[in-house]
Amino acid sequence: MTLDNILEEINKSEKIVILTHENPDGDAIGSSLAMYLALKAYGKNPDIIIPEHPRIFNCLPGINEIKKESDIENYDLAISLDCASIKMLNGFAKYFENAKTKVNIDHHSTNTMFGDYNYVNPDAPACAQILLVIFEYFQIEITKEIGTCILAGIITDTGGFKYQGVTAETFEFVAWLLNKGVNVSKVYHQVLQSKTKPNFELHRIANNRIEFLADGKIAYTYITKEDEEKVKAENGDYEGIVEIGRDVEGVEVSIFVRQTEKGCKISLRSNEYINVSDACMVFGGGGHPRAAGCIIQGSIEQVKDKIIKEVSRLL
Repeated sequence: MTLDNILEEINKSEKIVILTHENPDGDAIGSSLAMYLALKAYGKNPDIIIPEHPRIFNCLPGINEIKKESDIENYDLAISLDCASIKMLNGFAKYFENAKTKVNIDHHSTNTMFGDYNYVNPDAPACAQILLVIFEYFQIEITKEIGTCILAGIITDTGGFKYQGVTAETFEFVAWLLNKGVNVSKVYHQVLQSKTKPNFELHRIANNRIEFLADGKIAYTYITKEDEEKVKAENGDYEGIVEIGRDVEGVEVSIFVRQTEKGCKISLRSNEYINVSDACMVFGGGGHPRAAGCIIQGSIEQVKDKIIKEVSRLL
């Protein structure tokens, strides 16, 4: 069984690194920190490498032990969390590629199975939820600290338990974490409701620009690099903007475009019947049926035309 193989690799590895995707969200950070704390409790001394993360997650246990990079070139074991493909590891994919053994733990249906050992469950609403099962199998006690990180991942990737992927098991897990002493309401507020001032300002800009297309079935908005510079935005201050459009009556797909150095980052969300992952895969991206993303080269207007054309085709 895959979990037996993964545990065997953990047992025999001295140098372990934990990695996640670029522009990490709450599930990526929560899952990575939970794995880090669990391996520490297991008697290992892993590295966790995340070059940048939104500061709203500074409340999570173990956050101060995150490294931006490492002097170690060849790890015995690399564990990737919440990442659908090796290219999404981006600048720190080298730590994964150079590792003797590679483990991939994820919940994206578009996962490319890029590890030596792949534990992928597309039915799980968050990667963090998968870790509850894994740690129990490994007989690693889930402490209040580990549980807090897992909860942060579940809350953010389910939009506060409102997305369709939420299962009865999700609430059972959360009830179990509550019994462990995890402060559910506090974590909920910190990682989902709390906003930085730049985040608030970017929401206001995007809100003012929103357009409704295809008889109101598509909501579209964007922010530029200049917008982010103007409000002194940091990594993650754009989180949640794509939800503005999805929450409007009659909208099936919400499109949010953010200008970056690498091209325009597209975030898509749908409500009932459109698989937005299909639209993103056309441009080399992917994700989940109701939440996906990709990067498209070109100006804001060029990118707008391309993504709206592809989404309209699916309506």
